[in-house]
Amino acid sequence: MSTNSIKLLASDVHRGLAELVAKRLGLRLTPSELKRDSTGEIQFSIGESVRDEDIFIICQIGSGVVNDRVLELLIMINACKTASARRISVILPNFPYARQDRKDKSRAPITAKLMADMLTTAGCNHVITMDLHASQIQGFFDVPVDNLYAEPSVVRYIKETINYKDAIIISPDAGGAKRAAGLADRLDLNFALIHKERARANEVSRMVLVGDVSDKICVIVDDMADTCGTLAKAAEVLLDNGAKEVIAIVTHGILSGNAIKNINNSKLTRVVCTNTVPFEEKLSLCPKLDTIDVSAVLAEAIRRLHNGESISYLFKNAPL
Repeated sequence: MSTNSIKLLASDVHRGLAELVAKRLGLRLTPSELKRDSTGEIQFSIGESVRDEDIFIICQIGSGVVNDRVLELLIMINACKTASARRISVILPNFPYARQDRKDKSRAPITAKLMADMLTTAGCNHVITMDLHASQIQGFFDVPVDNLYAEPSVVRYIKETINYKDAIIISPDAGGAKRAAGLADRLDLNFALIHKERARANEVSRMVLVGDVSDKICVIVDDMADTCGTLAKAAEVLLDNGAKEVIAIVTHGILSGNAIKNINNSKLTRVVCTNTVPFEEKLSLCPKLDTIDVSAVLAEAIRRLHNGESISYLFKNAPL
């Protein structure tokens, strides 16, 4: 058992997940103050000593002000480093810029690598994330990265809320086939695939279904939902092919742009997101939205890391 104690830090906005994690660990969030001066520069201070303590900074980054949240996080890490913390771990469930993980066209930056460099330069010793868009991002870091999975929590949700014996798992694109196949194996279900041909980024052109979904409850699984245009069109394709109903389950509900309008106007029965991304204010605007709480997974990961225990147990099991 470690002699030093856990200190949980969170930004002054979107503290919902941090408060749930703190409650599960039986701790309080370390008092801190983050404010902006008249020029917009960020000033951060920690309200108590963190010398030689085990720091965990919980940061929920959604859509909109991503860059502000990133800079706040870097300043918080650096403040802990200069305050002589023993170890600084960042809980970043939705890793920002994860989709810019490779050079997909000439002169394009690999911004996910830049994010990794900035976090380590600021003083981060360990990163915990969830369902990384591309798992090779772990190799961009010079510090350990633990990529947790929402799959065990999703399996529990499906078993508890859906008549899953009549269900089929759907991947909305070829890239997510491995994720869908893994989930289908755990539930002993079949899976189908939607092949899409994009015209431009964020614009879906033609969708082709590979597999039989007639008279089935279709569960679309993906790692993130942005504008939800893909999910809405996928629902139409599945229902046109004889599906009974369509439910979408995504890890990161970014829900930017016209996402709420697209969901409300779509033929989706439900869109279920984990609480890795703050979207509480959108729940009242969209009756089809539902949440899976992953705070138990993050809290258990923090406890195990602090005590030097293995966290691979969490890859297959979701704590209650």
